Amino acid sequence: MSRRIALISEHASPLSALGGVDSGGQNVYVAQVGRHLARQGYRVDVFTRRDDPSLPTVADMGHGLRVIHVDAGPACFVPKEELLPTMDAFTAWMLDFILGQGGYELVHANFFMSGLVAMRLKQVLGTPFAVTFHALGLVRLMHQGGVDRFPRERPRIESQVMSAADALIAECPQDEDDQTNLYGADPRKIHIVPCGFDSAELWPIQRNAARRHLGIDPEDRLVVQVGRMVPRKGVDTAIEGFARLVHKYNTPARMFVVGGESDIADPEVTPEIGRLMQIAAQEKVADRVAFTGRRDRRWLRYFYSAADVFVSTPWYEPFGITPIEAMACGTPVIGSNVGGIKYTVQHGRTGFLVPPNDPDAVGLRLAQIYQRPSLLEAMRRRSIRRANQLFTWQRVAAELANVFERVLERRASKTPVSISAWPLRTTA
Repeated sequence: MSRRIALISEHASPLSALGGVDSGGQNVYVAQVGRHLARQGYRVDVFTRRDDPSLPTVADMGHGLRVIHVDAGPACFVPKEELLPTMDAFTAWMLDFILGQGGYELVHANFFMSGLVAMRLKQVLGTPFAVTFHALGLVRLMHQGGVDRFPRERPRIESQVMSAADALIAECPQDEDDQTNLYGADPRKIHIVPCGFDSAELWPIQRNAARRHLGIDPEDRLVVQVGRMVPRKGVDTAIEGFARLVHKYNTPARMFVVGGESDIADPEVTPEIGRLMQIAAQEKVADRVAFTGRRDRRWLRYFYSAADVFVSTPWYEPFGITPIEAMACGTPVIGSNVGGIKYTVQHGRTGFLVPPNDPDAVGLRLAQIYQRPSLLEAMRRRSIRRANQLFTWQRVAAELANVFERVLERRASKTPVSISAWPLRTTA
């Protein structure tokens, strides 16, 4: 009989991976990991919070994958920064579901609140768990300070979860260093397993064909940025660097900025877009920078493939899926030398790494790529090869499965804690 495993992703539903108010890297990660683990023979249930009353309790995705909607807090969108008080109800609901439906051999938690739930399930049922944090509170505080709206107890909860977990999934070497150096996590528990891309969704499309699909002149020099429109993503640095390319290096070009909370780039709906439009105007490139708004994931391969260069310049980045997706489509990446980007992008081979908040460096590297067509072509080939060798979701799921099996092999018999003794306090 195939193993039953539970994935917990309290705020990021796999059903939102094709779009949604809070659709991002974790939504994609959970959707793809769940799908590919199921293809490997696991029976996978993904538990996520119900944010719409019309959603079914159990959504059968077929092929061994289900999405379970948990009643915890109001059945509407709630910012993830405000969800911690609902984790008592999330845990209690999930425990009732498990007791009624049968247990799981292992739990894979995603994000710190899901880790809190998994830790409590282990206290009651003895179920081992692995956790992928996707982002760490102390790292976020270092870069965002008072702007960070997560509860102040987040780092303490993360530390408790790390102590209780049977395996810690680090998405890149920087993530591993942060867990050990900032939290004192046991390095013997840590396994580096990156994020990935879906080769059935993203592949290199002939550049002129992709541009025809998007209505772009095949002769234009085109720079593309894709991602969430929030300040820490450093899209302002990308625009300022693009302006250096145009003005300092006298290179006519266009730039597409893809992302936002609506299908039309509306500054009222996405205030960050309004700020970025002002920056483009100040840099005298407003007529060259197009803000597309949100786009369905099925369009992304055309944007990635149409681009000459992809730019991703966040202040910090736990991993960063979009650079991998761009590389999979044969587009070199100019990325910040931070977090997962400095792990995925090979400096000088699949793109260039630049300091965060350094538009001069971005402009210089863009100019160097455009001045050397042979370098651009070599980087395209290397990008495709590196993405397919190291960062497919099939490979990611296989590596995760190996970690899970090792946890289960060394699992010792433990006496479950009495349910009546189970503490339900998020701040304990």
